[in-house]
Amino acid sequence: MSPIYVIGHVNPDTDSIASAMGYAWLLRERDGVDAISARAGAINPQTAWVLKNLGMEPPLLLNDASPRFETVARRLATTSPDQPLREAWNIASRTWGVAPVVNEDGTPFGLVNGSSIFSYINGLVGTHASRQEMRISEILDAPCEQATNTKIPRFVSSSRIRDMLNRILRDEYEDFLIVDEAGQYFGVCRQRDALNPPRMQIIMVDHNEPRQALGALEEAEVLEILDHHRLGNSSTHTPIKFTVDIVGSTSTLVTERIEEAGLSAPPALAGMLLAGLLSDTLIFTSPTCTPRDQEAANRLARWAIVINSPLRGETIQSYGQKVLRAGTGLATRNPEEVVGTDLKQYEAGGLRFAIAQVEVTDLLQLDEHLEGLSKALVQLRDRRALDFAMLMVTDVVSGSSRLLLTNEPPLLGGLPYPRQSDGTRLAEGVVSRKKQLLPVVLGLLEG
Repeated sequence: MSPIYVIGHVNPDTDSIASAMGYAWLLRERDGVDAISARAGAINPQTAWVLKNLGMEPPLLLNDASPRFETVARRLATTSPDQPLREAWNIASRTWGVAPVVNEDGTPFGLVNGSSIFSYINGLVGTHASRQEMRISEILDAPCEQATNTKIPRFVSSSRIRDMLNRILRDEYEDFLIVDEAGQYFGVCRQRDALNPPRMQIIMVDHNEPRQALGALEEAEVLEILDHHRLGNSSTHTPIKFTVDIVGSTSTLVTERIEEAGLSAPPALAGMLLAGLLSDTLIFTSPTCTPRDQEAANRLARWAIVINSPLRGETIQSYGQKVLRAGTGLATRNPEEVVGTDLKQYEAGGLRFAIAQVEVTDLLQLDEHLEGLSKALVQLRDRRALDFAMLMVTDVVSGSSRLLLTNEPPLLGGLPYPRQSDGTRLAEGVVSRKKQLLPVVLGLLEG
């Protein structure tokens, strides 16, 4: 069975990582499927702290969903150049008529197939009457290297097939050799398989918009979406399971499904889900928080805070404060990292824009980093060809934010947040990008 990758959005936050890990675990336990948790970007400092504290490894990094040669390669039996041709003949009789020939150091020498054997016999016998009486056994006693096509194209197993399509079609070979990153034999693939590779199976958690998903999503098969954000999804090839619910975190939805299945998450995984929930709801202070989030947190705490667990002795409040502190601050990160770590892109009113968010424990921290962050925001806007970009600096203690904008469009002049002397806007009581800031921005842009 092909694996199913459970993956969150690019620039993943703790909830995105936690929900991917938790839902992949549930699918394995409940349904017995080969579900693998994945991430579409680098781990942020908060998530790194949580993983280290719980003794867990981060999910697999998936840059994009484009099929690789490793998905269509078959590791056929091999022979060596000095072995008699009959060895290759025996292998070819058990495959589709090909036999890989591999050097002693593990690198491919070439392929023996019907065409290479015919060329060898033609060169050996030709028009010589005396040689036309040769027995098959004599021919098969010759070393494989004499009947091997050494010009077979080779592709690295981790390479994207789409990047090599022109060469595949131009060379017109029926079979190709696949090697690993070190040039060692990995397998053989057929042209027809390379031209019609299996789609990667994806379950999207904590997002549903293609612009926030891993690259080449259109080349994958999306099986399901589990999210708590606004709708912005694209069409799919076939009907899928689609859940978007009004809760404060996707970790809440995963926890509810674990409970509905009659299961309980292992302590470390429960601690991961609890961190995702507390991070996204700012320990229940965010306006996105619901009673369901609090119920899920209590359930996760029962699973996570037990004897001999990494969270022994913690409470929901104490653990939540540690999680939030691990993700706050501007001094330990460069401006480019600050504006690019928790970033989401949108389109509205004919404009493309992005809103980044960073958490601090005191809004005064922004003053000494304002110039660097402003420059980084401009670079981000230019690099991504955006009409404007915004950074939301959120004080998780006082529950307010300051907004930095680049190229503020006239339509946003009506933002209900007073402009400060340094050019930023003060958004008192605003902590949620999704539920508080974004609806105001969209309302102004879309009229």
